[in-house]
Amino acid sequence: MSNLNVTAPRLPDAPTTYEKDFFDKFLSVLRIYFNQLDNNGPIQASTLNLSTLSQITKLQVIGIPTQASVASLKVGDIYYDTTAGNVLKIKT
Repeated sequence: MSNLNVTAPRLPDAPTTYEKDFFDKFLSVLRIYFNQLDNNGPIQASTLNLSTLSQITKLQVIGIPTQASVASLKVGDIYYDTTAGNVLKIKT
């Protein structure tokens, strides 16, 4: 599931008898909600802790610049900060 900022809709109470208009609106609300869940929108974060992943896989994160390269990075680039608990950071 991609978009964590999706709020479940409040579903309306069902009528006591069948009403086509009600079910059309009900299905429309569900369709919009499921489309939002399926949306592969951007994920925003300021840090990503990979220490647990490294412990589980016994692998090191390689090929990513470290904090020593921050001066040469562009805003929005990620780097691996070994001085701050081994986290990925985004240059702001």
